[in-house]
Parts: sequence; structure tokens; C-alpha cells
Amino acid sequence: MKIILGSQSIYRKKILEEMGFDFEVMVSGIDEKAIRFKDPKELVAALAKAKADAIKPNIFEEAILITSDQVVVWEKEIREKPENEEEARRFLKSYGSSPVETVTAVAVSNLATGETRIEVDIAKIYFSPFSENEISDIIADGEVFCLAGGFSIDGERWEGHVQRVEGARDSVMGLPKEVTKRLIEEVI
Repeated sequence: MKIILGSQSIYRKKILEEMGFDFEVMVSGIDEKAIRFKDPKELVAALAKAKADAIKPNIFEEAILITSDQVVVWEKEIREKPENEEEARRFLKSYGSSPVETVTAVAVSNLATGETRIEVDIAKIYFSPFSENEISDIIADGEVFCLAGGFSIDGERWEGHVQRVEGARDSVMGLPKEVTKRLIEEVI
């Protein structure tokens, strides 16, 4: 059955490719800021579902649709993509003082049967502190503004600071392979 990834994330594309899937990409275009919940699990599940609901009317064939959303939680504060340099700097400075969690929802829908499954996965990352120069370099690169919480664990600049990851690395990257595979099997 055809697979559609409802995301423009380069990391999610990379993970699905690593899983061996051929797929197309469609983007929902929803206003993510219009959907708000205080509970991060509830928030990401609602966003993943909303993305799927927005894309479904544009698909006219049998397919499996995969959507996902992620937020970062640091000391009970929900963090999405940094909105400006000041916020990115604050985020990066804080990660050396206590661990940060990624809260990722995956929604998988079988468009032939109408069945949808949603699951939330959490991973915890422990970073060593970033220097002021490293923070400035990371912000100047601009990638932080495309990443939930303003960080990644992929790439040399990040890996040097990752002390430990509790949970799946691919979950931190935005699409937990094990969860995605299981949900696909459940809806087929």
C-alpha cells in the first residue's frame, strides 16, 4: 500500500528512508499555534491528529498516512521551535543544567479502512553545557529555528555534548521507528 508522510521534516524523511519505505510527502499547512494543551502528550497527539485530518481530504487513493509532532519539555516547560535568537540562546544555555525530554506523537491512518492509531513516545537527553561561542555558532547556522526545543542530537556539534539518551535516538529525531512500524502493522 502507498505510504504518505505528512511532514516536511528532513529528519522524519531520513528515518522513513532508513526503515526502507518508499513514500510521498504531503504537508498539512495547519496553524499549529492554534492548538494548545498544557499537557505535552495531549498537545502532540492533538497536533499529529490535526495534521492527518488536514491532509486526508487531499488523498484520493488507498494509502497509509503517517503524521507526527514533537515538543520538548525542560523542567515542565513545553518548548517548541525557538521564535528568535534570545529564546534559542536561553534554551541552549539551560540544557547543560538538567535533562530535556522529547515528547513525540505518531499518528498512522489507513485511508482505506479509516482506522487511525496514535501513540506518544518520550526520550530523555542529558547534555553537557554549551559554551557561549558554541551557542553563537549554533544560532548563526540557523538550524535551531527549525527544531523543537532548538536542538538536535544528530551531527558533530551536537553529539559532542550528548552525555546520555534514555529512549530511542530516532524518537529524539522526530519519528520513533519501533512505534511507527508497530502502528503501521496495527492499521493494515
